[in-house]
Amino acid sequence: MVRKKVFLVAALFWSGVILFFCLENAKDIPQISLPYIDKFVHLVFHFVFTTLWFLYFKKRWNSSNYSNSLILSFGFSLVFGISIELLQQYVTLTRSADVIDVLANTIGASLAIISIILLNSYYRIIDKI
Repeated sequence: MVRKKVFLVAALFWSGVILFFCLENAKDIPQISLPYIDKFVHLVFHFVFTTLWFLYFKKRWNSSNYSNSLILSFGFSLVFGISIELLQQYVTLTRSADVIDVLANTIGASLAIISIILLNSYYRIIDKI
């Protein structure tokens, strides 16, 4: 029960971090002059997002079959990322939607799913959570 709440709080907190940084006035965010750093940040955001939501869903359903948790966390990441892009386009004044950001989000979510599957295949780590 405690782990489920911890995973939920962590997933909600991380979701808030993503929302804040993706909807913050672009002028208020420090500029780093590395090529494609923005895309890498999107990838990392959604890697962590998908992993945390997977852990919560897995614990919530307390099942040894974790396929539903994988699918739901991946889908949630995609919907969340696309929603943020739409908010950037239609709600903010200093941001715009970017299809490449959605691609980076999808790659991050995909890498999280692949990592979870591989970790479980080799170490059975998911079954111990």
